[in-house]
Amino acid sequence: MRILLTGGAGFIGSALTRELLSRGHEVRVLDLLTYAGIAASLSELESDSAYSFVHADIADPVAVAAIFADFQPDAVAHLAAETHVDRSIDGPAVFVRTNVLGTQVLLDEALATWRALSGEAREAFRFLHVSTDEVFGSLGDEGRFSETSPYDPRSPYAASKAASDHLVRAWGHTFGLPVIISNCSNNYGPRQFPEKLIPTMILRALRGETLPVYGDGSNVRDWLFVEDHARALADILERGAPGRTYAVGGDAERSNLQLVRALCDVLDRERPAADGRSHAERIVMVEDRPGHDRRYAIDAGRIRQDLGWAAQVEFDEGLEGTVRWYLDNENWWSPLVEDQQGLARLGSPGA
Repeated sequence: MRILLTGGAGFIGSALTRELLSRGHEVRVLDLLTYAGIAASLSELESDSAYSFVHADIADPVAVAAIFADFQPDAVAHLAAETHVDRSIDGPAVFVRTNVLGTQVLLDEALATWRALSGEAREAFRFLHVSTDEVFGSLGDEGRFSETSPYDPRSPYAASKAASDHLVRAWGHTFGLPVIISNCSNNYGPRQFPEKLIPTMILRALRGETLPVYGDGSNVRDWLFVEDHARALADILERGAPGRTYAVGGDAERSNLQLVRALCDVLDRERPAADGRSHAERIVMVEDRPGHDRRYAIDAGRIRQDLGWAAQVEFDEGLEGTVRWYLDNENWWSPLVEDQQGLARLGSPGA
């Protein structure tokens, strides 16, 4: 299968690229290489004849049309997006442009490509849109999000992803395009850009800095190892039913404070602080993020039942492996931290 993968130089996208190539698919990555699109995450694939890369903007209809015409994909895996909630608070416009307009451009070109197909090729075509559980808002102490949860986005990021989900469904219902949507919980693992919680805390700890946790630290997330997520997305592309939505979660709920303390425990073993103190002694509670959702959790029952997928990496194992990867790959993350003027907070209250 020839798969056009948008956002393939990103965290989840690069993991999915490797997974699809390992299954024998041909993959062309389309990526603008913004700050979070990291070419080094794909460098080991450059010798693979089934892999190719094109530098382009998904919101550029001329460029996107040329890519579809040249590659003639059998399927599209759409992961390109602005994803950081804090950045969306500081600057919502780029989130709307990329996540909403960019999705519309891709849908239009995918529709034109699909309409030109016939027979088995037309029947097999898929457009997979990879989204987030944040479109569903905030849970209370009980329950989990599922494929039928109502939409209630609370941040500019979540609103832009909700809008793109609705566009995808509309192109499916109105035009018949064979679309599939996935909504995942929080991913973690190697090669995550150092603005998200886990890499930020690892790298701040290595620099001997404070470890700031929003609010009272009780906000809960369901953590999913990125390679488990990549397997789920590949399964959906290969065997998912058009018109379906699949919720993908790791069944690993942790509060933010629990998570940071667990990271500190791993770092105390793997890279003790120079002053002999536990890394956890540097945890500080800071003013909460505006509109901070209290809890996310995913019921992944449908993808387990329909496709036989289940998360394989247990959370403590995945977290320890993630810490070791950052310890062993300073050449990957060090330039990124320098380019971003360190690991300063974004999306501050009143900013």
